[in-house]
Amino acid sequence: MKPNIKNIAVLTSGGDAPGMNACIRAVVRTGIYNGINMFGVLQGYQGLINNNIIPMNARSVSNIIHLGGTILKTARCLEFKTDEGMDLAYENLKAHDIDALVVIGGDGTFTGARRFAERHGVKVIGIPGTIDNDLYGSDFTLGYDTAINTVIAAVDKIRDTADAHDRLFFIEVMGRDSGCIALRASIATGSEAVLLPEQPTSIEDLIKQLETGAATKKSSSIVIVSEGHKQGGAYDIAKLVKEKFNHYDTKVTILGHLQRGGSPSSFDRILASRLGFAAVNELLKGSTKQMVGLRGNEIALTSLDEALAAHNFKLESDLLEMTKVLSI
Repeated sequence: MKPNIKNIAVLTSGGDAPGMNACIRAVVRTGIYNGINMFGVLQGYQGLINNNIIPMNARSVSNIIHLGGTILKTARCLEFKTDEGMDLAYENLKAHDIDALVVIGGDGTFTGARRFAERHGVKVIGIPGTIDNDLYGSDFTLGYDTAINTVIAAVDKIRDTADAHDRLFFIEVMGRDSGCIALRASIATGSEAVLLPEQPTSIEDLIKQLETGAATKKSSSIVIVSEGHKQGGAYDIAKLVKEKFNHYDTKVTILGHLQRGGSPSSFDRILASRLGFAAVNELLKGSTKQMVGLRGNEIALTSLDEALAAHNFKLESDLLEMTKVLSI
């Protein structure tokens, strides 16, 4: 039997990601289309605790599909990890007669959502919104494609100046535990090497790669470094390399939070719309404690338990091999 859902709230939590606004738009308008009263929670779980919950209509989400960030704002909330904070959040939901919750975020967001559902029986659906693409159950997460495109645009510009001055650039990208951005950006920009958290690369092996390029008259070299590489960030790696290999003028660029912002790509806008649409429809079917994701080209459900337990998955073996083959 379908649940009697009349009121649904949506929130964004954790790190922002391009496409979150497009997803909020899809959630709100899908709910309204189905006769549901829709609410937005400002500043994630902190907003639930502070009772910062507002009604939303179709016009509340006009002209936001192209915007980065999140109109609902986001925050990391330690108080929500406590029983007292979670109980207060639940009381605020009840005060608004909210029957179900759509949460957009990463593993920390889903951990909170799962515990909230288990403690208070709240119906909840998660939507993967993180540029790291490190949640099991979806081939792509919101913001991942846009973040890669941002890195590509930056590296293409850096390549111009690297070629002009015979320079070696170490470019650090986000990915504390996941090398997804670094790996794909490396392929797309034709970098000479990539350093990933999941794969050990010795300084000696890196220097051999760079020496091979120098011997074959490469006018510049680009090394993409994921911030979570075991031997340190771009500055650390650059220092170690420069001590033993000084063929090029060595420079370091940290792209940082530049990767989180900007207008979402067409892929992220469509993915966000599909996942937002699916999340509401799954709640109306009776689903709860599930994540909606994209597998192949189909929307699929993954339990929050499974998405969190297996959230680190292997990088594509063909891409890993390509980084060596295509960089000669």
